[in-house]
Amino acid sequence: MNAFLFGLLAASSLILGAAIALVHPVRRSTLGLIMAFGSGVLISAVAYDLVADAFATSGAVGIPLGLLAGALAFFFGDLALDRAGGTDRKSPTGGGEGSARAIVLGTILDGLPESIVIGLSLISGEGVSVAVVVAVFLSNLPEAMAASTGLAAAGRPGSAIIRMWVLVALASAFASWVGFALLADASAWTVAFVQSFAAGALLTMLADTMMPEAFTDAGPVVGLATTLGFLVAFAIASWEHSS
Repeated sequence: MNAFLFGLLAASSLILGAAIALVHPVRRSTLGLIMAFGSGVLISAVAYDLVADAFATSGAVGIPLGLLAGALAFFFGDLALDRAGGTDRKSPTGGGEGSARAIVLGTILDGLPESIVIGLSLISGEGVSVAVVVAVFLSNLPEAMAASTGLAAAGRPGSAIIRMWVLVALASAFASWVGFALLADASAWTVAFVQSFAAGALLTMLADTMMPEAFTDAGPVVGLATTLGFLVAFAIASWEHSS
């Protein structure tokens, strides 16, 4: 239940982002800065809460394989979604009427590794990783804001948009529960492999979708926002490890 609830908490920013976009549309430059900040937070989470933990658990064995497998899984899944109409799912101008299903599937694909990791962080018994929950929450916010802006501009009803994000948030929470339920008794090598798999998928997602979209919307200043996001997440991770 804790894994499900923490997964739902992290994914709730999808609903919040959609509500903000529908009530008061946000400028593309602002969305780009928020997305860049979220990218920096996720990069920190990948480094300190996924790869570093995987290395501490099982050493270097399996980490390269997991990173490559996660990267390839996201790459081919994203390629299939692009062909289905989800190419611009993070763009405020790309969410057309016919791409709602691709946006749902694409957001689930983007968020699946993150959600599973939230469940994994509870296996040790030390409590959920605050850094990961914050990272997922912040990265989801601009994604939902941008996609909802595009869907609304295409004439999709606000109630339908909110229902769509509720569905995605529940799917993300379920993935977090699965991450805990299926791997609670797994070997240390398996857990480390899943962590590195999620890291590879997240890095590929950041380079392929979030960071290019952020730069397109906000320009070179996104470099500063990304670094700030990394610093904030690093501070949270350092506080977690020292407490």
